[in-house]
Amino acid sequence: MILAAANAYLGLFAGLTIATAIPAAVVSMAVLRLLGGGTILENNIVQTGASAGSSIAAGVIFTIPALVMLGAWQDFKYSWVLAIAGLGGLLGVLFSVPLRRSMIIEEPLAFPEGKAAAEVLRAGENPGPGVKILAVAGAIGAVVKLAAESGMRLIPDNATWSGFFGKFLGYMGTNLSPALLGVGYIIGLNVSIVVVSGSILSYNIAIPLYHAFFMNHDPALAAQLAGASAADAAALIRSAQVRYLGVGAMLIGGVWTLFSLRKSLVSGIRSGIAAARKSGGAVAVAETERDLPMKWMLIALVAFTLPLLALYQAIVGMWTVSVPMTIIMIVAGFLFVSVSGYLAGLVGSSNNPVSGITIATILFASVVLMLLLGHESKIGPVAAIMIGAVVCCAAAVGGDNLQDLKAGYLVGATPWKQQLMLMIGAFSCALVMAPVLNLLSAAYGIGPKTPDHPNSLEAPQAMLMKSVAEGLFGGHLPWDMIGIGALIGAAIIALDEWLKRRGSHFRVPVLGAAIGIYLPIELMVPIFLGGLISWLVERAHGVHPHDEEERDRVHRPGTLFSAGLITGEALMGILIAIPIVVSSRADVLAAPEALHFNKYVGLVVLAFVGWLLYRSAAKKSA
Repeated sequence: MILAAANAYLGLFAGLTIATAIPAAVVSMAVLRLLGGGTILENNIVQTGASAGSSIAAGVIFTIPALVMLGAWQDFKYSWVLAIAGLGGLLGVLFSVPLRRSMIIEEPLAFPEGKAAAEVLRAGENPGPGVKILAVAGAIGAVVKLAAESGMRLIPDNATWSGFFGKFLGYMGTNLSPALLGVGYIIGLNVSIVVVSGSILSYNIAIPLYHAFFMNHDPALAAQLAGASAADAAALIRSAQVRYLGVGAMLIGGVWTLFSLRKSLVSGIRSGIAAARKSGGAVAVAETERDLPMKWMLIALVAFTLPLLALYQAIVGMWTVSVPMTIIMIVAGFLFVSVSGYLAGLVGSSNNPVSGITIATILFASVVLMLLLGHESKIGPVAAIMIGAVVCCAAAVGGDNLQDLKAGYLVGATPWKQQLMLMIGAFSCALVMAPVLNLLSAAYGIGPKTPDHPNSLEAPQAMLMKSVAEGLFGGHLPWDMIGIGALIGAAIIALDEWLKRRGSHFRVPVLGAAIGIYLPIELMVPIFLGGLISWLVERAHGVHPHDEEERDRVHRPGTLFSAGLITGEALMGILIAIPIVVSSRADVLAAPEALHFNKYVGLVVLAFVGWLLYRSAAKKSA
């Protein structure tokens, strides 16, 4: 639950979440040792349940805030959030069970985080150093967050520079968040370069060009910019126009993801059908091969689907619409859990483009709902987001489930026990999502910045989902910018395919680039710096660029330090929200103004945290 809350904060803040299996495994080993010791299988079960939290958080924060932004909800309704997240998570576990044999045993995929978690469990005789790294990094992340803008205001959240250069507008900046350094370290240099390149395209090419040559085509925006500072002008142009380049790139990226995975999708469906047939026999199966019985899974599928049908009926009030919505959700859920599992096997859960899968779901659901409800329906976008939310939770949990099952397979665990624990973990984490979201919304605001919440958590993925659903139901969107973004996305796909054919180890995932185009550059710069630190660590250890196992081993201390930074900062962000909400004052913790330092002090603090991360990760083990 704690890791789920931390990941929810991170996703709303940065648009990215991280897998939590490894820190969960380290904490599990330490706690069970205090309680008298635990076997490798007990640690595996704890890690399995805990890692479900990160997946539920991703599924929720990528979609459900869109319902508040659309005005369908005034706040996050506990029973609704629990139903969507809980049932979506349970369906994700059920849908992924038939895929275990084909993806882990018959045609084994890499599942990098699953392999890494298994190695951590095997090396678990002495978890003390790992726990110490997590604790120290967590304290550092928490202290820096407390000192920042939403806490004591000793240092600002961002360091930015901007100005006008003739007709052109220049802007550059970085967030001062240690958590973002940690995210960059975990995702590595390749993806970090891609996301920051997307932001550079947005801020240092698109915004200056729009300001210089296209302002005359948008009189309303031009009037808003009259007399605005360079920083305010860049923010306004990005918000009104340029960020929709990211929407277009994300749309084309979501469609391409499905097209490029068409073979694995068919393979996943075939393996599911084959598994269903096999389970009918009375053949004795080894304990390490026993999945949840298919008969009981089908019963559970019906039991979980009926409440969702009632949920959809409560939204639209028409059985002719709620029944097709439920069917779409079931079919899309199984298809996209297959895709998510395959992608998690290839690139890991942290790099799994669940948002692209969700956009594809919302697009398809919106088209069907337009036929049923009409193009101008007010309830159409809400219904499409509801379908997307369940599928997103299922896809996120499904990919993470297979990652955990891979770890269990490597250490000799019993699959059905892991699958049951994943259900418990997913539903437990769904219990805390609504209170966490309501607390963060009241303290910081969720969505676009407002006068009341100038430092709101932007929830970029949910904003994307809202834009897609609203645009298809008569909303006013800058379709020309979305079209240009789609062309940019197509060019990125072509570049990535060319690199793939050349056998290059550097790749350009279109969804990573699209997120960079969509998000503020301040968030991407520290992520890039974290990726740079991970590369420097590999250089310090002399890791061969193609040796994945050696790279995972070398990065383990840095990964734990990064996870500590992320968790410490996120939990402090949630704790700070409590006095803000209770007092109804954003500055309740602020220190006297004489102690408010400038952005250069903040840069020194960030550089110091980066040095600590590098030192912790580059230290040679005895």
